[in-house]
Amino acid sequence: MQKLNEIASQFALDGSIESIKPLGEGFINDTFIVRTAGDAPDYILQRKNKNVFPDVPGMMQNIAKVTGHIRRRVEAEAGDVLREVLTVVPAKNGELYYEDEDGEYWAVSLFIDGTIAYDRADTPALAFKGGEGIGKFQAQLADFREPLSETIKGFHDIRHRFNQWDASVKADAAGRVKDLAEEIRAVESRRERMLGFKKLVEEGVIPPRVTHNDTKISNILFDKEGNVLCVIDLDTVMLSTSLYDFGDAIRSYANSGDEDDRDLGRVSLSMPMFEAYTDGFLSQRAGQLTQSEIDNLAFSALYITYEQVLRFLMDYIDGDKYYKIKYPEHNLVRTCAQLRLLESMEEQYPAMCETVKRLVEKYKTV
Repeated sequence: MQKLNEIASQFALDGSIESIKPLGEGFINDTFIVRTAGDAPDYILQRKNKNVFPDVPGMMQNIAKVTGHIRRRVEAEAGDVLREVLTVVPAKNGELYYEDEDGEYWAVSLFIDGTIAYDRADTPALAFKGGEGIGKFQAQLADFREPLSETIKGFHDIRHRFNQWDASVKADAAGRVKDLAEEIRAVESRRERMLGFKKLVEEGVIPPRVTHNDTKISNILFDKEGNVLCVIDLDTVMLSTSLYDFGDAIRSYANSGDEDDRDLGRVSLSMPMFEAYTDGFLSQRAGQLTQSEIDNLAFSALYITYEQVLRFLMDYIDGDKYYKIKYPEHNLVRTCAQLRLLESMEEQYPAMCETVKRLVEKYKTV
C-alpha cells in the first residue's frame, strides 16, 4: 500500500489519496482504483504489462492522440468530455506514464463514476449496444490521420501466424502432430482463402483505420439509462482494419457455446446475436465504410475465428507454452470448439452477407 501511494503521488492528482484498492481480475495489467478525499475525482492506476506491451511510451502516446481527437469531437458536439472520453492524467514530470525503480510502467486515468459495465453480452439487446459502442468509437476516429505505434507486433497478421505455424508443425515439440491429422487438414484447407483476405488488407483495398482490438463489451461504459458513454482499455489501439474489430466481436458475442466448450453440439453462430451486433455497429458506421469493407465485413468473423483455431492448435503442438490451461487437452478442446464455430459460420455465411447488405441499406436510407 505504501508503494502504491508513492507511485500514485507521482501523478498530477487532485485531492489527497484516501485509499488504493485492486479493481478487476487483471489478466494483463494490474489495475487499482484510487479514492480521494472530499469532492476530488477518483482515478484508475494501472501497472502496464511491459512483456505484452514492450513499448509502453509509444502505447501511451497512441492513447493520448486518440483520446485527444475524440475529446475535440465531443467538445464540438457540446458533450461531456469528462464522461464521454477517457482522460489520461500525466505524471508530474510531464510524461504520460511513470517508470518506477524496478523499471515497471504505471499510468493513471480519470475514473468515470456512475457508469454501468457488463461482463458479457448474453442478449441481442446487449449485443446491439456492444456494436453501437465499438461503431461509435470507430466513427469518432474516422477522420483521424496521425501515425500510431504498433503496440503488438503482427497482431491479426495471418502471414506471421503461418510462419509460426509452419515452424511449430515441423518442430513438433510435444510429439503431438501424429494425432492431429484432421485438425491440421482443417487449417491447411483454408490457408489460401485466409491469405486472400489478408492480401486485400496489405494492398489497401480494405483501408487502414484506427481500431480498438479488444472489443469485449466490458470495455464499453454505459450511463444509467443504457446509453453508450465511451470505450475504455485503449492499450491495444492501433492502425489496422476496422473489420478486425468487427470479426473479433462476432467471434465472442455470437457464439452460442463457450470458447472452450467440450460439447460441440452447443457451439454455433447465433444469427440473432450476429444480426443484433451488426445492426448496432452499422448504425454508427454504415455511411463511412467503403464498398470493400462492406463486402468483407461478414468474412472478417471467419478470418478472426480461423486465426484463433490456428493459435490454439499451434500452442497445443508446442506443448502449451502461451495460453494458460486447466487440463492437458485444454488447448485441443479450444481448437475443436473454435473450429466448430468456424464451420457454423461457413454454413451460414450467405445469410451473414445478406444480413450485412440489408442493414447497410437500412442505415444508408435513414
